Amino acid sequence: MTLADIVALGPWAWFIAGLLLMALEILAPGAFMLWLGLAAVATGLVASVVDMSWQITVLVFAALSLASVLVGRRILRERRPRTGETALNNRSAKIVGRTFVLDAPIEQGRGRVKVDDTVWRVEGPDLPQGARIRVTGVDGTLLKVAEA
Repeated sequence: MTLADIVALGPWAWFIAGLLLMALEILAPGAFMLWLGLAAVATGLVASVVDMSWQITVLVFAALSLASVLVGRRILRERRPRTGETALNNRSAKIVGRTFVLDAPIEQGRGRVKVDDTVWRVEGPDLPQGARIRVTGVDGTLLKVAEA
């Protein structure tokens, strides 16, 4: 296919290019080709409304590509977790905020609770066995708790 054949397709060439770029995103994910594909589809829409040369259309695509990549990066940055730590493979971080029932009373600030299939040591205010507690933090293998 030559440049003349592509130019003859008009705006449809941009729609096809956009769909191909989005398909490439599925094959090699990384959230980059998606933005270029959206820019190509937008270029096709502009080219179908405004009559312009193929050179100007390429410049429109370049501008829309730059804009869509910048907007896409901003969107992805906002969706990223705020802290550097994630709960992935960090079982204790997944416990924070949950409520449980004490297996043993908390006496002199120490007790224990069964969380799923594991017994954890807890630290918090003195409470009787069977009291409901909420995990407020983790210090190694010690759960910091408060009355729920």
